[in-house]
Amino acid sequence: MDSRPIALFDSGVGGLSILREIARLLPWEDTLYFADKVNCPYGELSLPEVRGLSQGITRFLLSKEAKVIVVACNTASAAALQRLRTSFPKTPFIGMVPAIKPAATLTHSRRVGVLATPATFQGELFADVVSRFATDVEVVAQACPGLVEKVEEGDLCGSETAALLDRYVTPLLQEGVDTLVLGCTHYTFLIPLLRDMVGEGINIVDPSPAIARQTKHVLTQFDMLKTDALPGKREFYASGDALALSRTTSYLIGKEETFIEVQWQQDGKRLLLS
Repeated sequence: MDSRPIALFDSGVGGLSILREIARLLPWEDTLYFADKVNCPYGELSLPEVRGLSQGITRFLLSKEAKVIVVACNTASAAALQRLRTSFPKTPFIGMVPAIKPAATLTHSRRVGVLATPATFQGELFADVVSRFATDVEVVAQACPGLVEKVEEGDLCGSETAALLDRYVTPLLQEGVDTLVLGCTHYTFLIPLLRDMVGEGINIVDPSPAIARQTKHVLTQFDMLKTDALPGKREFYASGDALALSRTTSYLIGKEETFIEVQWQQDGKRLLLS
């Protein structure tokens, strides 16, 4: 039995959508969650900045004896996943891959829209997935600046959030898109609003359940599953504003969790883990 925790990190609360699914599928596993609140949102940073932050967070999580790390952030996966696997070869990593493959099987119009941050579309990961799984499907990329901030504020259905989402989704529907891929973990929490907006005739692809299943597969493959039936323990860490994050968990995952603020040191313009 491997009782070490599963670790997840994101720029903020978006990765809680992945944690929620992992907790449903693997309720006996211990988990660590890190929210890089100081540097949120990652979608507005350069790829090298995101890589540096991801490396620092990974070192922190490994110091907490993480057995596997889920990069629960599409932007960080696009920017840093391959580098992390090279830098930490003994640690299994699970990353967020844009769900183009399942979307391609669902679409009837052969047009798929992807909602994501600008940085997600800049990484090689997105281009690679499109080239592999969308050979006979048109993929329309839609950057969505501002949506991450709304989720971080807890504004999941307000008029400003609805207006932003409508601004990004309407052009996709006008182009004949019948399947929408959520390319940012924050956007999972906007599914009720999005469903009200587009109706039942549009497919919405949320990768969160698939990432939980992949996590279980990796743990099984490396013989890392925790085998006792006791409920798993959860620990939450943040680079800043721990109190606000603790409150946010209550309406995102149904339970208020306490975040512990991690001490940071200044390095240039961005904060890196000490």
